[in-house]
Amino acid sequence: MNVGKTLFAQVMEFVPWRSFGRIVERHSGDAGVRTLGCADLFRVMAFAQLTWRESLRDIETCLAANQSKLFHMGLKGSPARSTLADALNLRDWRIYHALAQRLIVRALYANDPSVLALDASIYALDATTIDLCLSLFDWAPFRSTKAAIKLHTLLDLRGAIPAFIHISNGKVHDVNVLDILSIEAGAFYVMDRGYVDFRRLFRLHQAAAFFVTRGKRNLNARRVYSAHTDRDTGVICDQMIALNGHYSRKDYPQHLRRVRFNDAESGKTLVFLTNNTTLPALTIAALYKSRWQVELFFKWIKQHLRIKRFLGTSENAVKTQIWCAVSTYVLIAIGLAHPVIRKKAIRGLRPRPVLAGHRDTLTDPFREPLHQGLESLPQAHIRKLAAGELLIDPRCRPLALSDALAHIPLPHAPTRWIRR
Repeated sequence: MNVGKTLFAQVMEFVPWRSFGRIVERHSGDAGVRTLGCADLFRVMAFAQLTWRESLRDIETCLAANQSKLFHMGLKGSPARSTLADALNLRDWRIYHALAQRLIVRALYANDPSVLALDASIYALDATTIDLCLSLFDWAPFRSTKAAIKLHTLLDLRGAIPAFIHISNGKVHDVNVLDILSIEAGAFYVMDRGYVDFRRLFRLHQAAAFFVTRGKRNLNARRVYSAHTDRDTGVICDQMIALNGHYSRKDYPQHLRRVRFNDAESGKTLVFLTNNTTLPALTIAALYKSRWQVELFFKWIKQHLRIKRFLGTSENAVKTQIWCAVSTYVLIAIGLAHPVIRKKAIRGLRPRPVLAGHRDTLTDPFREPLHQGLESLPQAHIRKLAAGELLIDPRCRPLALSDALAHIPLPHAPTRWIRR
């Protein structure tokens, strides 16, 4: 008996398939392809991400064990692992990069509360390194004994969706991403001291954007004047400074604001540099503290998405897997932000790794509807349930999606509206 769409089918409804089709045509992604086109590859990769598949054989076995349910996933049949390997190597990764960007643009913050009561966009910029084996990934040099890639991420602090992601090899310094970043006028860019490059920071200043970063210990500058501060709040000094070095003064000819802050929790004294002269010093310190959200984002994707163990060794396969993982992450966030799902989601329950179950119980039955069973099932039993069964079992009724997505522990639950 048909009781509604499966969980996986409901998640895939948030994919703009018409736009995705135009992206595939633009890159001729399905030209000469007989089996497993670009759309089918994305479905398989999204399923692998949500169910924590560990290898091509694991994906093949999981799908082959549920042949009768593949139609409801949008697949014609279970692909062989050799077909998956060829598709990862041959389908252009730029297709899935464009899809991820399209999904990111789709999620808007129109009705979200502003960060720190500021009527401006606030972004945290940082990069994380993913180590690779040098003998297998020789196209991504990093050091003499290992390879690596870097994920340069610009995270909007009003949610958990990255506004910009750039993948490079491990040798590219973090600060170089400022050369390809589109600057938004009036926005705040919060960065660590690794991004202190006065020529690039002055470019941000000229674009009418604001930056908040930490000053280096060897900063050569002189005080121009000081503002009154209350040391009981932790603000030691609030000064306008001018750079002394010949080249640094040439790169940044105007004055900078320096805030020295004593963190009562850690006992450390932090020095912040910014080009904003109107915000209170405590707000500048709070802005930099909110930068930690991007670290939580990196921690979340490394723990919950398959981006540290790859299904292929070529550059195209690695980038395809990463962009499919990012797209899956954005789909879950969009699903959580949907007005209907957000209204019906079980927000009071403790987050549980429902969609990251183990693979050793693929035939474990789950007879009662998911939206009714999650409250009564013990934690140990939930961990034993196969994620593949939860996603593609037609016995899970339509409203199950709201409760299933509510159990995915996002680093900072986004509350977004979706552009129709």
